[in-house]
Amino acid sequence: MHAPSLPDRTIDAYADVAGQDRLERLRALADTLSGSRILHVNSTATGGGVAELLRSIVPVCADLGIDTDWLVMDATDDFFEVTKAMHNALQGSGPPLTEEMKATYRAVTEENAHGLEDEGEYDLVVIHDPQPLGMLDHLEETMPETAVVWRCHIDLTDPNPEYLSFVSEYTARVDHAIFSRSGYVGETAVPETSIIYPSIDPVAEKNRSLDQETVATECDRLDPLSFEHPIVAQISRFDPWKDQFGTLEAYRHASETVADLQLALVGGMAGDDPEGLELYEQVAEEAAADPDVHVLTDLPDTGVNVIQRESDVVVQKSLREGFGLVVSEALWKRTPVVGSNVGGIPLQIVDGETGYLVDPDDATGAGDRVVDLLRDDARRAQFGENAREHVRERFLLPRQLVELLDVIVAERHSDQR
Repeated sequence: MHAPSLPDRTIDAYADVAGQDRLERLRALADTLSGSRILHVNSTATGGGVAELLRSIVPVCADLGIDTDWLVMDATDDFFEVTKAMHNALQGSGPPLTEEMKATYRAVTEENAHGLEDEGEYDLVVIHDPQPLGMLDHLEETMPETAVVWRCHIDLTDPNPEYLSFVSEYTARVDHAIFSRSGYVGETAVPETSIIYPSIDPVAEKNRSLDQETVATECDRLDPLSFEHPIVAQISRFDPWKDQFGTLEAYRHASETVADLQLALVGGMAGDDPEGLELYEQVAEEAAADPDVHVLTDLPDTGVNVIQRESDVVVQKSLREGFGLVVSEALWKRTPVVGSNVGGIPLQIVDGETGYLVDPDDATGAGDRVVDLLRDDARRAQFGENAREHVRERFLLPRQLVELLDVIVAERHSDQR
């Protein structure tokens, strides 16, 4: 286990976007948790939405005076092959679960759990997604008084029953489970549950406001992508569920109508995803023949910020999606989004007001909606203004943190009774 480096964050940095009442609520919750030790555990420090959330949540909690740590698992490629299969199967498509896979999972999670022994006692541990769940066996032995919360970030709408049964062996023993939407709870064996929408961090490098000089500099660095011509972009990890090939199809359909249209497929590879590099290479090969398609990987956060901000339309044509915060990232920057009607995307897009929703397998429909927005500057601008306010109300970090701390306070009080 290792602790990632963290940026500086202060709760006061959110005063302009959160409202004073919400910040005061956070301070009151922090006072209630005075003297408590909280630990978050996940499987990667970079490349995924969970890592991004923790990179903001943990330092803000520290600034509030809550003793909060974040530890990342140390694991082998074999383990990540297993957990990627688990991730895919829990979202509806994966190989058979073998005894060898179970043994690999248990061995690595147990080894990581032993690494907690040097960290001392925690009052509450938040386990993120299925990868660290196997640590529960050791936690029950070494920290029997510690409350455990499982935070599930993935889409469990149609899970493989075999994998769900395996995961439920662990989830049935946690104290509380948090899901990103009510439809994900399904047949998962869990005790008490809460629904908490994830959020974006408006002061992070990827989402903060940028001056014109910075925007111009980043635009120059992104050459040969031309900001003088229309751009549609998708920002996603290179993952089969993100359907970059479907986005290519939607772009090609739209480009039959919109002259000089460009597509930017922007993404990276999460540290716990062994499929990422292979898929990136496949997407790059498919796009190579079209000079107006730009496949970009591992851009700095400011570069991603500029592409989301300066694109005319953002597309998120996922086939499955735990939540898809890249949608709120673009909407926060006043860029309308055409997204699939799956997972958390329809919670973020108000169809016909901040963007459009399409069926996940409807690339032609997605392309038509892109054309509709590109042809109507006034509609695009109005959608952008609507989008900014929608995200401000529902999908910024202080709101999520209030709801998370409410759960933690409730579990601490339950544990102390």
